[in-house]
Amino acid sequence: MADTAYAEAEKKRRSLKPLQRIFPYMSRYRGMVIGALISLSIAAVTTLILPLAVRRMIDHGFSGSNGAFIDNYFGMLIVLAAALAVASAGRYYFVITLGERIVSDLRRDVFAHLTTLSPAFFDSTQSGEIVSRLTADTTQIKSAVGATASIALRNLILAFGAIVMMVITSAKLSGLVIAAIPVIIIPLVAFGRSVRRRSRNAQDTLANATAYASESIISVRTLQAFTNEALATGRFGSAVEDAFAAARSSVKARAVLTAFAIFMIFSSVVAVLWFGSRDVLAGTITPGTLGQFLLYAVFAAGALGALSEVWGELSQASGAAERLMEIMAEKPAIATPLNPVSLPEPPVGSVVFRDVHFNYPTRPDAPALRGLDFEIKPGETVAIVGPSGAGKSTVFSLLLRYYDPVSGSIRVDGVDLRDADPAAVRARLAIVPQDTTIFAATARENIGFGRPGASTADIEAAARAALAHDFIEALDHGYETQVGERGVTLSGGQRQRIAIARAILRDAPVLLLDEATSALDAESEILVQKGLEHLMQGRTTLVIAHRLATVLKADRILVMNDGRIVEEGTHQSLVKKNGIYANLAKLQFEAGADAFKGAAE
Repeated sequence: MADTAYAEAEKKRRSLKPLQRIFPYMSRYRGMVIGALISLSIAAVTTLILPLAVRRMIDHGFSGSNGAFIDNYFGMLIVLAAALAVASAGRYYFVITLGERIVSDLRRDVFAHLTTLSPAFFDSTQSGEIVSRLTADTTQIKSAVGATASIALRNLILAFGAIVMMVITSAKLSGLVIAAIPVIIIPLVAFGRSVRRRSRNAQDTLANATAYASESIISVRTLQAFTNEALATGRFGSAVEDAFAAARSSVKARAVLTAFAIFMIFSSVVAVLWFGSRDVLAGTITPGTLGQFLLYAVFAAGALGALSEVWGELSQASGAAERLMEIMAEKPAIATPLNPVSLPEPPVGSVVFRDVHFNYPTRPDAPALRGLDFEIKPGETVAIVGPSGAGKSTVFSLLLRYYDPVSGSIRVDGVDLRDADPAAVRARLAIVPQDTTIFAATARENIGFGRPGASTADIEAAARAALAHDFIEALDHGYETQVGERGVTLSGGQRQRIAIARAILRDAPVLLLDEATSALDAESEILVQKGLEHLMQGRTTLVIAHRLATVLKADRILVMNDGRIVEEGTHQSLVKKNGIYANLAKLQFEAGADAFKGAAE
């Protein structure tokens, strides 16, 4: 079974079939394709006419010392040169433009597909690897669809046309050339397979280096804080050297392929020239005919030699296309049903978990939830507390339908999430995550992300409610200030207040707060809590909190441990139970009191 799978993988690596997936993109731009083909054909035909003119000049112009005849032919050659120049310019324009257009479409489609994939895909795939496929691999395809494909087609036309004209010019000499073609082509195909395999390996290795670089750049502050610049540089240097070694192996294979092809092709031309010169001496052909045949032989040899190099480039592009199509072949683990059940209008805001079992795809043997069962009524505020790893954030991930439970059901407004459109479910939820996501955009755009198309007044109102308006106004350009990648120019508290403003702007019936005030100072936390309390009115709210002071006013508190709800009640009732919650409360409140006492002393 394993041998069969390996054989299938090898067969796939040896073909150019992945490039066929690019054809639908080409079919969208038939005008450009037709323009490129016409230009290619005119250029090739013009080139094939030149040997005919050379033969007639040698046999007729020189023999009779006919100056006027030669002048006319040179005049025609200028016309042919002009036609060749115009056709070549047209070929370049159409082909390069087509390549740029196709790659733009391909990048857009791959990125659009990536946005539909479930988080499970990104749990096991490095972001740097994905970026490498979107950039380096698409650039490789652009080169193939643009210059390489046109060169290949041009040389195919030239090679075929030259061989046909060689047969017409001299069948005997053509037989010698045609007999040598299999000796040249068969090794080319064998070498091409090796080139493609090595090219794919080079692209994979480069992607690994890119992934490490991306991760290191994102975490540069941590890297510098631990003075690990030398370690990171060494690891990246090692990854780059591996990429270089893989690329050198690919280049070496292509170099051998090119050398072999050129030697074999031009050796056959020399052999044909030797036989032809003997026929000229014997008087069986004219010098002009031999010159014509020789030019066609050179054209054919040059075209086949160029095809050997083109084959290597196409093999590289095929490897790149294969890597891209692997992404396009990925199916979202969370898909929209064919006939999704509509959520009720107006929204209700109820949430129900029934005997939910779940484990993350990357940790199949470690259950995250074990028979979770609870119900949240519309407008109710419920806090979820518990030790780290208890499964609190997993509740939010399932509610947002990033994953589906292994068993059990989750309902929002009475509809099982499996039966609903995930986009419709998420439209009813607003979340302030613990790990705040801030985009490399303006402050206004970051808040507006919560509701695309929101007015300036609505965005600023949300900022005021989250106590973000004042610090945003104090920025260099106010709401139009670029906050940097991941909001690097803002403090942790500022980033969190922008995230809160984003959730306020969304105005969803169900609010998810995952440590929403964890990065705020005590004064800001009190003020933001007031804003959140206003926001929570009339909405169903789930609050995850490690700091129990933030959940004292919740209608109910669910205490989770090891993927289950082990306690439920209000703060007062749970403290009286003297269980897990009481221990957590004792630790936090006593620690806080001791800290306050120590500061006072």
